[in-house]
Amino acid sequence: MSQPLPRDPQPIRFHFRGRTIEARDVPPTRTVLDWLREDARCTGTKEGCNEGDCGACTVAVGTLGSDGQGPLDMQTVNACTRFLPTLHGKALFTVEDLKGIDPAGGLHPVQQAMVDCHGSQCGFCTPGFVMSLWGLYERHQALGTRPGRIQIAHALAGNLCRCTGYRPILDAGERMFELPVRRLDTAPVAAALQALEDAPARCHGSRAQPFFAPTRLDELAALRAQRPDACLLAGSTDIGLWVNKQLRELGEIIYLGDVQELQRIEEDAGTLRIGAAVSLEAGWRALVARCPSLEELWLRFASPPVRQAGTLVGNLANGSPIGDAAPALMALDAELVLRHGAQQRQLPLHDFYLGYMKNRLASGEFIEALLVPLTPLPQWQVRAYKVSKRFDSDISAVCAGLSVRLDGGGEVADVRIAFGGMAGVVQRARQAEDALCGKHWTQDAIVLAQQALAADFQPLSDLRASSGYRMQVAQNLLQRFWLETRAGQPLPGAACRVWQGVLDEGGAA
Repeated sequence: MSQPLPRDPQPIRFHFRGRTIEARDVPPTRTVLDWLREDARCTGTKEGCNEGDCGACTVAVGTLGSDGQGPLDMQTVNACTRFLPTLHGKALFTVEDLKGIDPAGGLHPVQQAMVDCHGSQCGFCTPGFVMSLWGLYERHQALGTRPGRIQIAHALAGNLCRCTGYRPILDAGERMFELPVRRLDTAPVAAALQALEDAPARCHGSRAQPFFAPTRLDELAALRAQRPDACLLAGSTDIGLWVNKQLRELGEIIYLGDVQELQRIEEDAGTLRIGAAVSLEAGWRALVARCPSLEELWLRFASPPVRQAGTLVGNLANGSPIGDAAPALMALDAELVLRHGAQQRQLPLHDFYLGYMKNRLASGEFIEALLVPLTPLPQWQVRAYKVSKRFDSDISAVCAGLSVRLDGGGEVADVRIAFGGMAGVVQRARQAEDALCGKHWTQDAIVLAQQALAADFQPLSDLRASSGYRMQVAQNLLQRFWLETRAGQPLPGAACRVWQGVLDEGGAA
């Protein structure tokens, strides 16, 4: 049985600039960005939007494998939404670290390439671009591969620049692999993190505002049952904005990110199980490996720094009506594993939401895992579509998840249609589904389903789209789904083929 978590605050210990940092008496919602600029005086990391959109504050976080050993896993994240206590037991890298990688103290190949290709103009966004490119550089050097231009563009989807027009930055992304190799020596970092593993602190903040960081699932369950009103924190890509933009006080915080059991992706008896602390990036990669038609939605879901920090289950738990994960997962008939203490129950995702930002979680309960049935997948045609004003890293006006199973005679045996952005919650279009069931998969049936959507949804008008636009888009997406899945049509769309190189090299950078 695990020991109770300590109530006395303990220092936040992490590796930074070649040494172990002990940060004491730090408010639990202090961001990594503020700590860097105001406490560490490392001002290379810039504050732009302060909400994870512009990438000016991009840093890299290194962690050991789940077994507490190497190799070092490096992920680029936004420092502006990351709370400092989440760095405990990890390594933090900023743009200041790159110069030290060259024994002679010269520029890193990423920085030199930006100079050679004139990739910086005003320079404010440059450190963020450099860190995103560095993450790409380290990963591909480790694999012995070289990314194509489209992969470089994808790695930079979370970085915005007002000056250069991006072409010279993409040129720099290609140029950096032509220069002499300069890789980070990860052995000292891994050794330092292993030393931190020996004495994990699991309570930070203060007695008035504790930040609990359990490392075992039973610890988390007991803590949640004891403190049902505490704020559950995973990737902080949403909750970080509550603090930065809404100036909300979070009170007691329970952090899920260090619970090893929640970081697992497992496949058993035809079901994919994704733990509640699995990142968006890892979760989407696992889904797309088994359902390739979801690839474009994965690559358009936020940006690499957001996907590498946020969690797939967190996106579902927060329950935003414009969250892009829920429509696709409803189309896959996914279920949630809910836990209270030692008790578990399963609930279909389409029954989880009660209303705007309301769900069926009982007091003291939390989501332990996401379950996706895999056995029926070969019998279904599955698609997911995202419509937004900007192609990369934008919030959806409408997001759709659709799946259909036909019988031997070409009739619709079963169908699932889910939309985000059309109501106060992501929900199934039951009237449209009923209009299709038992019908031949024809244009006439689609027209009936399009008409039935008006009974399913009465969308609102807001800054992203009008009610009429949303309805027309939803109806058009039904038409697109039919066009792509009628007899004789190839499974992957053109967009999927464009991005295939990303999957061929092991997923997004």
